[in-house]
Amino acid sequence: MLELVKEILSKQLRINADDITAETSIREDLGVDSLDVVEMLMSIEEETGVVVPDDAIMNLKTVGDVAKYIEDNK
Repeated sequence: MLELVKEILSKQLRINADDITAETSIREDLGVDSLDVVEMLMSIEEETGVVVPDDAIMNLKTVGDVAKYIEDNK
């Protein structure tokens, strides 16, 4: 799942997926804004069928957090 999240972020942000790790902070390291987060989550939902509710979004700080959430809720 981590690889899928990395792929989605690399396409969306036009960065190298190899530069993204599980510990990469979505907002601080990648500079993602709220619109980027919405786009990322929409892409993840399309790919996995997992919907991330608004109240869970604030707890997803790193790329690894997103991957784990998807794995736990698939």
